[in-house]
Amino acid sequence: MKLLRHGPKGQEKPGLIDADGVVRDLSGQIDDIAGDVLSDSGLARLAQIDPASLPEVAAGTRLGPCVGRVGKFICIGLNYSDHAAETGAEVPAEPVIFNKWTSAICGPNDDVEIPRGSEKTDWEVELGVIIGKGGRYIDEADAMSHIAGYCVVNDVSEREYQLERCGTWDKGKGCDTFGPLGPWLVTRDEIADPHDLSMWLEVDGKRYQDGSTRTMVFQVPHLVAYLSRFMSLQPGDVISTGTPPGVGMGQNPKVFLKPGQTMRLGIEGLGEQQQRCVESQ
Repeated sequence: MKLLRHGPKGQEKPGLIDADGVVRDLSGQIDDIAGDVLSDSGLARLAQIDPASLPEVAAGTRLGPCVGRVGKFICIGLNYSDHAAETGAEVPAEPVIFNKWTSAICGPNDDVEIPRGSEKTDWEVELGVIIGKGGRYIDEADAMSHIAGYCVVNDVSEREYQLERCGTWDKGKGCDTFGPLGPWLVTRDEIADPHDLSMWLEVDGKRYQDGSTRTMVFQVPHLVAYLSRFMSLQPGDVISTGTPPGVGMGQNPKVFLKPGQTMRLGIEGLGEQQQRCVESQ
C-alpha cells in the first residue's frame, strides 16, 4: 500500500493511492497515519479495504507529511561510503546519529525556507524508514518486522550552522521546513530490497545526486537494532538513513541553495518530491 496524508497544514487527513494513482480518503476508517495504524495488524486491516469504496480526493489537493504524530526524527550521518569520500570524511566505525526536530517536518511539495542569513543551505535525498512496532534492544534478525514502511526524505541542511559553529550538527539540520516527508509511506511488503533502490536529486533541472542505497555503509536492520540500544523506538518514529554523493557541499566549487530555486528528488518505488526555496519569514 501507499499511504499518505492530504489537506491543509495542520489539518491533514489520512488517505491512500489506488491502483490508478487516485488519492482516496481514509478519514472515515482511521484518524491518521500514525500510532497503532502502523502496526502489522493495523496495516493488515487497511489492506482489506476496497479503495473503490473510499471517496476520491480532489486532484491537486496538498499532500502533507506521510506520517503523523512523529515522536522522533532520527538521522544517520556519513552512511554512504561515496558521500563520505566527497566530504573528505572517514567512513565511521559506528553509525553517526543526529536529530531533526519534529518542527522541521513538512509536506513533500511544500516550500523550503532558507533561514535568515543563511548562505550554505544544502540538499540530501535520503531513504526514510518509518517504525511500525516499537521496541528496545531489538535483535538485528528481527529488525525488519519493526518497520511499517519507507518514504523519501529531503534532509535539508545548513552547513555553516552544522559544521562551523560550536555544538552538534543538530542546529544545522532542524530548521523549520528542513524535513519534507513523502509523498507517501510505502509499506515494507512492496519494497523487495531497501538496499537496492536508485535515488536522485535535481536543482533547477540539473542532476546533482544520482546514487543508490547499495552504497549504504550500515544497512537498515543494523540501524534499527543499533538505535534501539540507546532509545526506545516507537510507532511513527522516522529514521533518515543517509545520502549518496552529490550534495552541494561536495561540489567544486561548492553550490548552495538560493530563494527561487526548485529541488526535485525521488527514490525508486517511493515517489518524488518537489520544493521551491523561499526566504524565511
